[in-house]
Amino acid sequence: MNNSAASQRARLLAWLKKESITILEAREELDILAPAARVFELRHVCGYPIETNTVTRYTAAGRPHNVAIYHLKTKG
Repeated sequence: MNNSAASQRARLLAWLKKESITILEAREELDILAPAARVFELRHVCGYPIETNTVTRYTAAGRPHNVAIYHLKTKG
């Protein structure tokens, strides 16, 4: 798997076109270690309207954390 920033942006955008993703899911499912950077690039370089909210998720150690969840806003 290509892990360039461009490839990571493409994987993240493809996921966001289907559903929301948390920062933890992006790291685990898409192998993107710095999802916030890729979201920034998608927003500010590529112009995609991505919204960030906060949700509580549990880590593998069972501890709750407030983490970012990203949504691709749709027109309408």
